[in-house]
Amino acid sequence: MHRLTKAQARRIAVRAQLLDAPRPTELLTVVQRLTLLQIDPTAAVAPSADLVAWSRLGAAYEPVHLKQALEEDRALFELDALVRPMGDLGLYLAGAADRPSYESTRAWLRGNDRFRRDILDLLGDAGPLISRDIPDTVVVPWASTGWTNNRNVTQMLEVLMNRGEVAIARRVGRERLWDLAERVYPADVVVPSVEDAERVKNERRLASLGIARQKGRAMPMEPIHVGEAGEPAVVEGTAGEWRVDPAAVGGDFEGRTALLSPFDRLVHDRVRAQELFGFEYTLEMYKPAAQRRWGYFALPVLHHDRLVGKVDAAADRKTSVLRVHAIHEDVTFTRTITKAVQAELEDLASWLGLGSVEPA
Repeated sequence: MHRLTKAQARRIAVRAQLLDAPRPTELLTVVQRLTLLQIDPTAAVAPSADLVAWSRLGAAYEPVHLKQALEEDRALFELDALVRPMGDLGLYLAGAADRPSYESTRAWLRGNDRFRRDILDLLGDAGPLISRDIPDTVVVPWASTGWTNNRNVTQMLEVLMNRGEVAIARRVGRERLWDLAERVYPADVVVPSVEDAERVKNERRLASLGIARQKGRAMPMEPIHVGEAGEPAVVEGTAGEWRVDPAAVGGDFEGRTALLSPFDRLVHDRVRAQELFGFEYTLEMYKPAAQRRWGYFALPVLHHDRLVGKVDAAADRKTSVLRVHAIHEDVTFTRTITKAVQAELEDLASWLGLGSVEPA
């Protein structure tokens, strides 16, 4: 049983997410450690996948590097709006033939086998294609009370992607181009059993987080729990048991200041962020403006091993300005923190190709 102070737990988490100093130097190294980059279209400052990469790599990172790794080098792949290392592909193909898991979706797939084969045949002859270039030959329409209602082609492509039959070959803007998986994925991928895949995914997730709960609440896209990976730990001032990556315990810590995406994995588990960092955060872009406390796309601020505030900023590309609406201090900023945050804002503006940082 590891017995950790909160400072030790925070430093484990920060190091695991490659947010200490010195910075990593390669995009693939970053994605392998983090296990994923989340694709989100919101670009008030920059798309989240790019912002997460910049937070680690700094000015050395350019969005074209991500595109090249996905589409030319095939070192990364996209699945369910998450970019992952190609070396992890087998973990996510494990059990693919038994998907989808919901019986209602399985029944829909069975009722549309001809539709499924039409798509596979068309991609085989003419792929890669965007979804609107694929005819809708559905027999049983997709029924939903939400925005996916009757979006038959998109839903079938999503199902076939999760079954490992089709894959995203590349993007043109936000449009996904679909192709047969065998043309996108390597032929020699090793697919483990479902049980082995889950064990390795938990181990990989814990290595990326450093410290996490064995069980966590359900989360969209990516779990926050790690099962029995790692070793048990208790953290002063928190209830219950944690799991910690033993390789992350101890060692020197050299901190730095970083501006984070709201989707950054350091803060994605809001409960963990509150327990370990005393950091309260809600992504407020879905709230009416009058109900926002911190801003539409407020960037969490990391200073060494503390989350110290949020920066409400937006890239005004028409005037070439990074416009800072507010800096919310969770703790009173020292002169050192203020200078470090200002330097990060200037670096962010430079990376975005903007001419200056200005208050709103």
